[in-house]
Amino acid sequence: MAVFTQVSAEEMAALLARYTAGTLLSAKGIAEGVENSNFLVDTTTGRYILTLYEGRVDAADLPFFLSLLDHLADAGLPVPRAIRDRAGVQVQTVAGRPACLIEFLSGVSVTHPTAVQARAAGAALGALHAALRDFAPRRPNALGIAGWNALADRCGDDLDRVIPGLTARVADERAFLDAHWPHALPVSTIHADLFPDNVLMLDDAVTGMIDFYFACTDLRALDVAVTHAAWCFDPDGSVFHRDRAAALLAGYAETFGLTDAERAALPILARGASLRFALTRAWDWLNTPGDALVTRKDPTAFVRRMDAYRDLPVKDLFPL
Repeated sequence: MAVFTQVSAEEMAALLARYTAGTLLSAKGIAEGVENSNFLVDTTTGRYILTLYEGRVDAADLPFFLSLLDHLADAGLPVPRAIRDRAGVQVQTVAGRPACLIEFLSGVSVTHPTAVQARAAGAALGALHAALRDFAPRRPNALGIAGWNALADRCGDDLDRVIPGLTARVADERAFLDAHWPHALPVSTIHADLFPDNVLMLDDAVTGMIDFYFACTDLRALDVAVTHAAWCFDPDGSVFHRDRAAALLAGYAETFGLTDAERAALPILARGASLRFALTRAWDWLNTPGDALVTRKDPTAFVRRMDAYRDLPVKDLFPL
């Protein structure tokens, strides 16, 4: 979450007038994240999130995202729906941007998860995959293997401005993944971004899964690999936590589980996930406007993960 576009109190009040959501008491921009503009909105009837969709989210994709959230909420998963206004409309226009008023879920995001919390996250991911067995809509992964190769080309030698030597390191990783990517694994709708800051928890229980705007149709096990990379290292990527990895995979097995082929492919998928986030963070580092209320994320954290997935023993990385 972030704020790229400012919304005046008058615009906020006019938006709320379309809903049965009370009148505006306060609104505060949320700086975390790099994708959309987000505001925490308090009204006389409760608390909401207002999201304005910026350039990286195509407005044409919003029906997919919103139907996905409705499907998961109908299945009983803790995900926030986009609220419909009095006319039944979910997508509004605010400050010239497509926007949604979204349910607020209680809970906090952990920075340094415990093994118990990682197990709960793995179980929540498995429950999500189980609920998506009968979800029919499809959306290509713009940041799959073809997407990250294109992004690397767009960054070019500017990658060395972010981290010296990164251009060559990325080229090596791209060559390996192009040669070894497991294209034949089972495909599903996936979250594709289930980091700790997209999981809300109270104590050791998951109370919310949020930020589905990278959700797409791709290898189901890639979702496990992304979550593994996100949860099983220190935030800066410097320390790998084997206990979290074992717990996360055990939690996933409780509610869904991996095939033998998916288990075998996890090391490659995790290298791909790490490259994807290293590149998107590098791109944002190079291109985020200086006046945006946004916290840029350091790509070094995922370059370190790339190195770990290349160098550490598989049995330690994926204690299945």
